[in-house]
Amino acid sequence: MAYKNVEGGVTAPKGFKASAVYAGIKSKKSEKPDMALLLSETATSCAAVFTTNKFCAAPVIIGREKLKAAKLRAIIVNSGCANAATGKEGIANADKIQNEAAKLLGLEPDEVIMSSTGTIGVQLPVEKMLEGVKKLVPLLDKKNGHDAAYAIMTTDTVSKEMSFELELSGGTVTMGAMCKGAGMIHPNMATMLAYFTTDAVISADVLQPMLKDAVDKSFNMTTVDGDTSTNDSLFLIANGASGVKVETEADKKAFKEALDYICIGMARKIAADGEGASHLMIVEAQNLRTLKDARLVAKAIAGSNLFKAALFGQDANWGRIIGAAGYSGADFDTEHLDCYLESCAGKIQVMKEGAGLVFDEDKAATILKEKDITVIVDFHDGKECATAYGCDLTYDYVKINGDYRS
Repeated sequence: MAYKNVEGGVTAPKGFKASAVYAGIKSKKSEKPDMALLLSETATSCAAVFTTNKFCAAPVIIGREKLKAAKLRAIIVNSGCANAATGKEGIANADKIQNEAAKLLGLEPDEVIMSSTGTIGVQLPVEKMLEGVKKLVPLLDKKNGHDAAYAIMTTDTVSKEMSFELELSGGTVTMGAMCKGAGMIHPNMATMLAYFTTDAVISADVLQPMLKDAVDKSFNMTTVDGDTSTNDSLFLIANGASGVKVETEADKKAFKEALDYICIGMARKIAADGEGASHLMIVEAQNLRTLKDARLVAKAIAGSNLFKAALFGQDANWGRIIGAAGYSGADFDTEHLDCYLESCAGKIQVMKEGAGLVFDEDKAATILKEKDITVIVDFHDGKECATAYGCDLTYDYVKINGDYRS
């Protein structure tokens, strides 16, 4: 379905406001905003997914509990400090900041949730952040969605946003999103830090399974470096401000398709902006026996450091693709496997019916010079397909992570 893009990002839907300020959380004083606040003017329905990392951060622990109350109205996000591995003090610090925001906003404590990203093992600078909250509240405005998306960035080189309108049987609803993520990104987790908004009228019990399925085919199919974060959180907030209900099966189907679209779009943005990345890698595993097999193959190839390095060097080393498929744990027949490399510069087949082909290396190198590269592995062994999203591995990745804390 075609969607009408609109401006505003996470605050594009009716009834949402945001703000961003510099609170001085990061060790290097860049004056870049490092705190953001997102507010729904009315009560909401909310769904969420969180990291599967057992060593989860304080805001994840608190967020899981608060979501049970189903009262979410506001989210505070900070960059520069993950508030992970900070013990009981970390939880108490997050509570102080959340409670201060609730008081200033005139909300109940259960209506405010916090998210954090940055260095692990460091306590939040509470006094600085309390001052930050005092600045954030009066700045809340519908026009500040872009500022909020910028404030939550860490090693991201660009802010990540989407917003569009969706036509349902009862009228028009809007969906918006902002997220951050460039490193410590790996499948089998929830997502990075991501916030999705809509002004549709839809219940939490309908939203939650929709979100889980959308995440499984988007963020859970995204990898940058093989590391699952301690802080990953995704919130989907519906405030009903449009008055348009998602009730009929046709409307639910259309809304779910739109949710898939925005999740995949944001996942691609994260992969394309992987730390130090020069290529977005899209891996299509086609025609396997089960969806599980297809996902295993696609994620293994997207996560292969050897192939990621080959992609950086613009080397059509298809053996690394097949090697990753082979150790993925998927069950498949190797005899009919075809493999292709594709970009806007063309498409080339490098393997046919389970064996390598003699191909034009210069043409392959030209294809691999483009920003977006698609790897197609067709097994001709079933009907299930999956797509994974990744990036190449460059020298800059090591540089970025070699002095991340300094």
